[in-house]
Amino acid sequence: MRNTAKVRNLERLFPLLAVERCIISKEADLTVAFRVELPELFTITEEEYEQIHSTWNKAIKVLPVYSIVHKQDWYTTETYRAEHLGDAQMSFLDRSSERHFNERPYLNHDCYLYLTKTTRQRMAQKSDFSSLVQGRLVPKEMTDKEGINAFLDAVDQFERIVNDSGLFSIVRLTEEELLGKDNEGGLLDRYLSLERDKSASLEDLSLRAKDVRIGDKMLCLHTLSSTEDLPTSVSTDRAFEKLSTDKSSCRLSFSSPVGLLLSCNHIYNQYLFIPDGEEAKKRFESTARNMHSLARYSRANAINEEWIHEYLNVAVTMGISPIRAHFNVLAWSDNEREMTDIKNMVGSAISSMDCTPRHNTVDTATLYWAGMPGNAGDFPSEESYWTFIPPALCLFSGETNYKDSLSPFGIKMCDRLSGKPIHVDISDLPMKKGITTNRNKFILGPSGSGKSFFCNHMVRQYYEQGTHILLIDTGNSYEGLCQFIHAKTKGEDGIYYTYTEENPIAFNPFYTDDYVFDIEKKESLATLILTLWKSGDEKVTKTEVSELFASIGAYINKITADRSIVPSFNTYYEFMLDEYRQELLSREIKVTREDFNIDNLLTTLKHYYRGGEYDYLLNSTD
Repeated sequence: MRNTAKVRNLERLFPLLAVERCIISKEADLTVAFRVELPELFTITEEEYEQIHSTWNKAIKVLPVYSIVHKQDWYTTETYRAEHLGDAQMSFLDRSSERHFNERPYLNHDCYLYLTKTTRQRMAQKSDFSSLVQGRLVPKEMTDKEGINAFLDAVDQFERIVNDSGLFSIVRLTEEELLGKDNEGGLLDRYLSLERDKSASLEDLSLRAKDVRIGDKMLCLHTLSSTEDLPTSVSTDRAFEKLSTDKSSCRLSFSSPVGLLLSCNHIYNQYLFIPDGEEAKKRFESTARNMHSLARYSRANAINEEWIHEYLNVAVTMGISPIRAHFNVLAWSDNEREMTDIKNMVGSAISSMDCTPRHNTVDTATLYWAGMPGNAGDFPSEESYWTFIPPALCLFSGETNYKDSLSPFGIKMCDRLSGKPIHVDISDLPMKKGITTNRNKFILGPSGSGKSFFCNHMVRQYYEQGTHILLIDTGNSYEGLCQFIHAKTKGEDGIYYTYTEENPIAFNPFYTDDYVFDIEKKESLATLILTLWKSGDEKVTKTEVSELFASIGAYINKITADRSIVPSFNTYYEFMLDEYRQELLSREIKVTREDFNIDNLLTTLKHYYRGGEYDYLLNSTD
C-alpha cells in the first residue's frame, strides 16, 4: 500500500546550516548555546530568588536589539540504576538498599540557554513564514561583521554577569555536545527524537496541524501567549505548601508547577524577544492615537487607549524597554491513554499558577520547530505578548533536582520528591564551600520523627568508609547496629558496653597501650580530676591547676619507670596520698592549704578509690 501523504526530506527543511563555535541557521541567525546549572530545589530563600531574578535582568540588558533569549528546561522520566551490586566488598545493608531502590522512577532535569541574534524582519514574522514553508534569503544585517562581533562581546558579558552571581552558572556547549560524536547523538539529535539517551536513533516526524508525532510519541502543547492567559500579578517565588508552616516557608520558583512538580516527560520553553525599544514605543503611540480616534465608536477602544498609555507610562517612568515574551509546555507520551492524563496534568499545573491553560492545536508543529536549539528566529510573532523583562523573568524556572556530591565521602539520602537515592556529603563539602566552619551536627525533631534512625544510617555509612566512631547511647538505639558490625568483623569492631547493676559502665583514663602520654592526654586527665573535685560554681586557682598537672606528670614518670604498677585511678590516688603529699611537705617553697588543699582533694575523690561508692568507674581492667 502506498503512502499518499505529503512527505518532505528533513535535510531540505532543516533550518540550521553549521556549528562553528555558535549555531548558524540558514537564515544567518547566530546562536550561542549554554548549559545552565541552577540551584537545587528547596535550598533557595526568598531573598536568593530575588537575587537570581536580578542577575537575569542585568544580564539580559546587555544584549543588543533583535536578540532572543530562549531558555529550555528538559524534564524526562528515568529510573534509578543500582550500582556495584556484584561488588564483593559491598556490605549486606548497602546491597539491600541498592536492590530496594533499583528501577525507582524519578524526573531528571537538564536546562539549556540559547542566545540568538536575528533581524527585525525575522523577529516580526508570523507562522506562515516559518522555515518549514518558506525559502531563504540572507538578511543584509547578518553580513555586518561589527554587529556580529558586538553580539558575541555582549554574550561574553552576559556569561560573566551570570557566573559572578554565585547562585547559578552557565557553561558554553561544545560542538560535540550539540552535534554528538561517533555513535553518540548530541543535543540536536535529542530534540529531534525527544530522547535523553545519547544512542537513540532519529525517527520520522509527522507535523500535522492537530497531530504532531515523533516516531511513536504523541505531542501536546500548552501555551502562555497572551496577557489574557496570565495572572493579575506574578512574583519570583512561591511557598511550597506541603513543606511550609505558618512560621516557616519553603520556597520554590513561581513556575515550579510546570517544572519539577510536573511528573511527566515535558519541555518548558521560555522566550524573551528584545526589539528596538524606541521603535516599539512609537508603534504603541501610533496605536493609542488610532484608538483615541475610534473611541466614539466603541468603549473598548477607549479602554485600550488607556491601557496603552499606562503601559508606556511604566516604560518611561521606570526606564525599561518593552519586550515580547512567550512560554509553553511541550509534553509527550507513546501511550494514547496516558496522553489524556498528561494533558489534564499540564492544564492543572498551569492553573495552579493562576494562569489560563490554553491547549494549542493549531501552531504545535511551528512552535516545536522553533524550539529547536538555534532556531528561535523561526518563532511566530503572533504567539507572543508585550511585557517588560522583570515580570517575564518571574516565569523562568529557578531550580533543578538534587545532584550527587562530588566528594567521595558522604551518605546516601533520598530526593524529597521522588525518593531517588542521592550521595550527599554533609561533613567536608559544607566546610570547603564556607557554609560551615566545623563538622558538628545538631539533629532536632519530636519523638518518633526518626532521629535515631537517621543516626544509625549515618553512623553505619561513616563506619564503612573508614571513620572511627564513638557513641554514647542512652536508649540502646545503636545496640543492633553494633551487634551487626561485631558479628561481621568477628569481634574486632562493634564493641558495645551497656550499663547493668552487675556490670556497670567503667573505663580507665590512665591506660595507654604504649605508655605514651602527650600534652593533650595530660591536659584531659587534669581536666577530669578537676571536674570530679570542684563543682561548677567553685573557683579554680592557677596553683591548683599547676599542681594537678605536676602530679599527673610525676605519676606518669613513675608508672613508665616501673611497668609493674597498673595504670589506674587507684594507683594514682595512692601516689597522691603518699608520695606526692610527702613531696609537698618537703618543699622549700611551701604550698599553703588555701592555694592547694590536697586533703580536700583526696577526701572528695575517695568515692572513686578502692572501696568507694564509685570505685569501679575509673578503674576498668577490660
